[in-house]
Amino acid sequence: MARSPSIRINEVFHSIQGESTRAGAPCIFVRLTGCPLRCHYCDTEYAFKEGERIEVEALKERILAINCTLVEFTGGEPLGQKAVFPLMSELCDAGRTVLVETSNAVDISPCDPRIIRILDLKTPGSGQEARNRMENLDDLRPEDEIKFVIVDRTDYEWAREMIETHDLIARSAAVLMSPTFEQAQGLEILGCKALPPHQLAEWILEDGLDVRMQLQMHKFIWHPQTRGV
Repeated sequence: MARSPSIRINEVFHSIQGESTRAGAPCIFVRLTGCPLRCHYCDTEYAFKEGERIEVEALKERILAINCTLVEFTGGEPLGQKAVFPLMSELCDAGRTVLVETSNAVDISPCDPRIIRILDLKTPGSGQEARNRMENLDDLRPEDEIKFVIVDRTDYEWAREMIETHDLIARSAAVLMSPTFEQAQGLEILGCKALPPHQLAEWILEDGLDVRMQLQMHKFIWHPQTRGV
């Protein structure tokens, strides 16, 4: 008998969406285990290896049992496990709005057209700029969102150039900019300093950039290192 497909999951939790254009909305988060990147400012390093394997059907039932219609797949890198693609499609079939926050290091094209993809382009300050898969930008849909985590002025100017060169504002639902968070795990050790939010806000206003600045709302509701929120 063939083995049922399974996914390695770090955690599943019901919380408040802290980022994207849906910030503030109740959301079910499905955090997958594993990531090919090692961003300097990563605040979910525990998802690199920690987790348990669960059959896809059981995971779907677990998600659908929660009274919430918004579901986000995150990581780690959620698109690193092939079984996630049919699962996301089945959740769309069940009437759920499905988001996936993914790095720009893996192919996003296999995603069901109904899935809203939040593409996190890696800036120089992440230490992972060379891992960007630029072909993903050719697959953007009007419902997708683009995210930049900004470490410093160099990152901001790099992101601004990417926005202009690839016409990202016109080709996506929103372009998001986040300053690195002051209490993100490991920043001091890795030499990645936090960016004061007011500094990023001033740069955006000075340039009249048509982007949406965002803070990680959940880190203001709960302690920044709290898991499962």
